[in-house]
Amino acid sequence: MTEQMSPGPAPSGPSGAPDPPPRVNVGVVGGVVFAAFVMGIIGAYHAIAGLAAILNENFSQAQDDYAFDFDVNARGWVQMITGVIVFAAAVSLFSGRTWARIVVMIIAATSALENFFFTPYQPVWSAILIALDILVIWSLAMYGHREAHKVYGAPL
Repeated sequence: MTEQMSPGPAPSGPSGAPDPPPRVNVGVVGGVVFAAFVMGIIGAYHAIAGLAAILNENFSQAQDDYAFDFDVNARGWVQMITGVIVFAAAVSLFSGRTWARIVVMIIAATSALENFFFTPYQPVWSAILIALDILVIWSLAMYGHREAHKVYGAPL
């Protein structure tokens, strides 16, 4: 006959007292929330700038002798689609899953690369977005599996 195990009291430490709850580094968890909101803002910016380029052909001027000078309409569609993807990735961060962090880090790197290609059109704003993308990658890289276990109760 098999024995059934019923949930018992919380595990206890060496003194017989219950173990204290796990300590969560607030700065690391706050970094993930920060990354999610920054990625949401970056995604919204990409979508709005892309929509502006689609609706107005004069939104940005063509650059002379620039190897990556795309059609304004095509560039607008790329930015708008990228913006929607970045925003969706930001929302997925709140699931606490490892895959969401990895996907957002890849998308943030792609967003930084896209902003590099669009630097001649909006140099200051592109530099700001590249810096924010790098900050997002850093804050997500600092957030590990142990913190996710402590916050979400995910199995180790």
